[in-house]
Amino acid sequence: MERVVSTGVDDSVAISLDHVTKIYHGGGGIHELSLDIKVGEVFGFLGPNGAGKTTTIRLILDLIRPSSGRIRVFGLDSRADSVAIRRRLGYLPGELALYERLSARQILTHFAHLRGGLDWSKVQHYVDAFDLDVDRPVRSLSRGNRQKVGLVAAMMGDPEFLVLDEPTSGLDPLVQRRVQEEVRRAAREGRTVLLSSHVLSEVGEMADRVGLIRDGRLIAIEAVAQLQQRSAHLVEARFRAPTDFGVFTALAGVTSHSVDGTTLHLEVAGDLNPIVALLARHVLDDLSIREPTLEELFMRFYGASSE
Repeated sequence: MERVVSTGVDDSVAISLDHVTKIYHGGGGIHELSLDIKVGEVFGFLGPNGAGKTTTIRLILDLIRPSSGRIRVFGLDSRADSVAIRRRLGYLPGELALYERLSARQILTHFAHLRGGLDWSKVQHYVDAFDLDVDRPVRSLSRGNRQKVGLVAAMMGDPEFLVLDEPTSGLDPLVQRRVQEEVRRAAREGRTVLLSSHVLSEVGEMADRVGLIRDGRLIAIEAVAQLQQRSAHLVEARFRAPTDFGVFTALAGVTSHSVDGTTLHLEVAGDLNPIVALLARHVLDDLSIREPTLEELFMRFYGASSE
């Protein structure tokens, strides 16, 4: 597990949380959360609903105040300098509320004015990327199209710090892919992105690192590339007839196995050729060889942990 904690102002660090705790009167919240997010990094914040993801985002944005601990954004104090910080960020909330009677164009124009004025061409790029009809009233838009309005509002003007809470909720696969492309473009341009989601595989497409939060506690931070390198292939073979599975489970590289009737499940690290060669000697009804999803990897390493 990687854990990076800021000890002072560092130009390479965009967001720093130092032992941040937020306790609600009814229970819940986050506990002693310490985390640094680097400038130009896409950081995925993951966990089940109610784990503390949105609470952490609201603390960073100074929408709520911590019970203890300190938060800095670009070296600025999240409380004392909240107005200056908000000028540099774009935010898509998980619970998006829009003016029902206005069109998307009117809403986006209003938000552009709040930012001190914005060339419409900087808005149009995202309108085109997400295929948004800006002239229909919001009340007539589907959930996915409302989400597009929120995405455009957050991303237009290319803010230095982009906070996206469940950004692809309600979107079709094509638009999801375009959101991923825009997030990676932001990182290439040196901007910082914080993604919050309960869908680990989705964040894995965009993030450089991912942090897993459970019950208000940060239990793991992993580089996506390193997590994937630790993966083993998953082999599932269904045999036509009963077979001695011991010859398969004894092969080098088999890290775990299970049997369900005539179906053999294997996890194989390293070279797959010995397994494939041995399978070729048998009659199979079905064969599947794949890499585990990022979600499967995280649950394997941290799913049984409660701390």
